[in-house]
Amino acid sequence: MVGMSAEMIGSRQPSPSEMEAYERVLSDAMVGDATLYAREDYVEEAWRIVDFVLKMTTPVFQYEPNTWGPVENGTQLAPPGGWHNPATEAQQTVSIAA
Repeated sequence: MVGMSAEMIGSRQPSPSEMEAYERVLSDAMVGDATLYAREDYVEEAWRIVDFVLKMTTPVFQYEPNTWGPVENGTQLAPPGGWHNPATEAQQTVSIAA
């Protein structure tokens, strides 16, 4: 093995000919290049969907740490047949015959 010197650059300053991210976006906007922009109808549709979710009022229930969560969620979110709790199986002692 032979040692070899190496130089690592931890930071880099852009050259004057390079544009930074915001400079490019603003420059494209000024010349009318919409490549990096979403169309207005896309933005409006996204807000139509998200606004509904943001305006929802969901109750917050307190629960103890290291539990399966609030009791209220067990009745509201439980699948048909209920939940399977693997922690009860993991706590049982398992003996393996060698």
